[in-house]
Amino acid sequence: GKPKGEADAYKRVQSLSGRTHQVYTGITIKTADKSITETDVADVTLDELSDEEINYYVQNYKPFDKAGSYGIQEWLGMAKITSLTGSFYTIMGLPTHLVYKILKETSLI
Repeated sequence: GKPKGEADAYKRVQSLSGRTHQVYTGITIKTADKSITETDVADVTLDELSDEEINYYVQNYKPFDKAGSYGIQEWLGMAKITSLTGSFYTIMGLPTHLVYKILKETSLI
């Protein structure tokens, strides 16, 4: 979920420091006659974060609208992700490879 404020964002980012976590993103494509839902997962490893780095991120990037309290496209993602297995776009929030696959399979493209 999204953080409820600065303290919650700090705590969430701190809990990811030096660890690998999984990001799940689901999509649904609905046509007049069917609905297709798929989920994708990516593994993300963050380097250790100091208290100063976490405070810098929360104060300057205000990740209050971000699930998990960070955006891969922002400073934290660029500076502290050491490993990524899966789709970058799954972490961004829209697994475009799944959208394309479903659209192709359903002859919508």
